[in-house]
Amino acid sequence: MEVTTEPPKTQIDEASSHRNLSFSTPIAGDPSSDKLPFFRHRSRQIKRDTWLVSVFVLLQIVAFAVTMGVNDCSRNSNDHCAARLLGRFSFQPLSENPMLGPSASTFQHMGGLYWNALVEKHEIWRVLTSPWLHSGLFHLLINLGSLIFVGIFMEQRYGPLRIAVIYFLSGIVGSLFAVLFVRNIPSICSGAAFFGLIGAMLSALARNWNLYTSKVSALVIIITISTVNFLIGFLPYIDNFANIGGFISGFVLGLVLLFTPQLRQDPPPPHKGKLFEDDMRSSTRLKEMFDRPVLRIVCLVLFCGILAGVLIAACWGVNLNRYCNWCRYVDCVPTRKWSCSDMTTSCEAMVSDAQLTLTCMANGKFRIFPYTNISQARTQDLCTLVCT
Repeated sequence: MEVTTEPPKTQIDEASSHRNLSFSTPIAGDPSSDKLPFFRHRSRQIKRDTWLVSVFVLLQIVAFAVTMGVNDCSRNSNDHCAARLLGRFSFQPLSENPMLGPSASTFQHMGGLYWNALVEKHEIWRVLTSPWLHSGLFHLLINLGSLIFVGIFMEQRYGPLRIAVIYFLSGIVGSLFAVLFVRNIPSICSGAAFFGLIGAMLSALARNWNLYTSKVSALVIIITISTVNFLIGFLPYIDNFANIGGFISGFVLGLVLLFTPQLRQDPPPPHKGKLFEDDMRSSTRLKEMFDRPVLRIVCLVLFCGILAGVLIAACWGVNLNRYCNWCRYVDCVPTRKWSCSDMTTSCEAMVSDAQLTLTCMANGKFRIFPYTNISQARTQDLCTLVCT
């Protein structure tokens, strides 16, 4: 019987066998080999500090705390407040502000938008202050939660400089767009800058559509976040027109600034030099394909035109509500608690036995309040509450 003996394996053969077991060649023509998920796992995301979003969150929290301190419900409303244990930082009654926040006169004092201040007093600086105000605690928490989710993703992907430009310019354009529909009811535009980031995220997804996997899931997430924040805009004091203007501005700026997708690449192992070189060429081709200077120039001109248009219209005091009777319902849904009509309220005040009786001159409604020593601005707040 013949015995067959195998030749002993050398070190070279063993190493070659080991390489064959661990080496995998991508399937030719497979388009998914050059793609990456839009919302990547944290371990695969680009490692970058998100200090910019942290600064934005801190500034908005400080601005809300200062607003509540200026509001001082315990003194200005004779302790007729919600969450009275907070003292100076307690909230206005829910019938006046369902979002747990300050009064309308406080919004006016802190830089909110309203028609008389912008047109008659020419206080255009309110365009810069209104994006930092929030209608109440609920609005602040929802806005910051959305900002943290979207902002961290965008800052890690594209860096703080471009995200800061989109955030600030979207807030300004959104506020200017809101001025075109502003009424005598004070409104705030804190959602404009956030919707700018949402618009920029959507433009980045649309422009790099062929680069990403799970595109439909990413689109659903973007639409869901936008819808939730837009629905909140129907509540009092929150301006949905600012959200629309910020979204348009962010979308256009995204096409201008977010032109280079950041692709994570690991260093090549020693035995994969040729394959890694092919992958690098493929990534370079993708970047060159997405880097369209003509599109960026056209979008930059378009953004400058939008900014100039809304700025000139705001300075001239253009009021689009005169030409669009239904536009106010984009920003407000009338209920029994508040009205969407832009009426000038006036009340007759009568003081007796430490009580204040306000009677609305428009509809004859009246209400008795158990205090008298309040400011004129606070009296106007209560008058508006009675008349609506």
